Amino acid sequence: MPELRQDPISERWVVIATERGKRPSDFGGGAATKLITEEHVDTCPFCEGNESKTPHELFVVRKPKSKPDGPGWEVRVIQNKFPALTSQGDIKRSGSGLFDLVSGIGAHEVIIETPKHNLIIADMPPEHIDKILLAYKERIIELEKDARFRYVLVFKNYGVAAGTSLDHPHSQLIATPITPRYVKLELSNAKEYYRHKERCIFCDLIRQELDIGYRLVYENEFFIVFCPFASRFPFELWILPRRHQSAFQEIPDDQRMQLAVCLKEVLSRLKVVLNDPPFNYVLHTSPNPIPRPGKPNHWGTIRFDFHWHIEIIPRLTKMAGFEWGSGLYINPTPPEEAAKYLRNAKI
Repeated sequence: MPELRQDPISERWVVIATERGKRPSDFGGGAATKLITEEHVDTCPFCEGNESKTPHELFVVRKPKSKPDGPGWEVRVIQNKFPALTSQGDIKRSGSGLFDLVSGIGAHEVIIETPKHNLIIADMPPEHIDKILLAYKERIIELEKDARFRYVLVFKNYGVAAGTSLDHPHSQLIATPITPRYVKLELSNAKEYYRHKERCIFCDLIRQELDIGYRLVYENEFFIVFCPFASRFPFELWILPRRHQSAFQEIPDDQRMQLAVCLKEVLSRLKVVLNDPPFNYVLHTSPNPIPRPGKPNHWGTIRFDFHWHIEIIPRLTKMAGFEWGSGLYINPTPPEEAAKYLRNAKI
């Protein structure tokens, strides 16, 4: 029988449409992108040797003795050539009747994940994925030095249906002068939960999912992966650190390597079970800790109440009129069943 479920962190409602009950094979779809076999593509600006086609590198993991903005890199971060926001100028806030306006100041960067055009994260060794995560960490730390930026969102689009425009493996980050609404809902609800119970809602959620077990997909010493109780999308996954951490950039090096193992593990399972589906993942971490004018202690308890996490969203269904009109999501695959398929995957 169908159920309406509410996510306790975002307060978002979801319809679990059990009558539609879709198995992995029911989604058809096929691979996220055409099969790419070439390690190097002459026309690709992200391939090694084509560094002159991109802006200067902002952060890089390089082989010894290799030169900046040249070959020899392993992970490379550059400014997006067509940024959504510009880093030049001051923040100006204004009103126009009922409407609020903020100047479009921010940062938009691309993390080129590998010199190889055909190497996706699911097929990378964990040691290389760790270098990608290091790039995320270092760029968040650097951008948070700029008081104009309130939030840094790291995200990955994989496959045309997920919004990617270049095949070469990459992810992106955007720093904004506001805290995005979805993130603010999580922050506010976590703060309110802590105010009432003096406990982190994410830590309580982790304990419950570990106790129950049937939405659990993977775990190691430092991380847990599960399909959320109120999954918006079929085979949606969340990755959380088992130990309380409010900010992604605080991960010790040894734990970051275990996150690399975890990310490879779950993306490999998605690839096998769903035939390499298009997906997005987003990193939700704490906002810029620089005090805000007029609200110096607005997130004063964040070190205790918030818990960074990664949300992975396979793009297997489309939002239609009901979803857009109601704000509710319809998910035809119960998370308990999705977790079972992924947990039992042979990789």
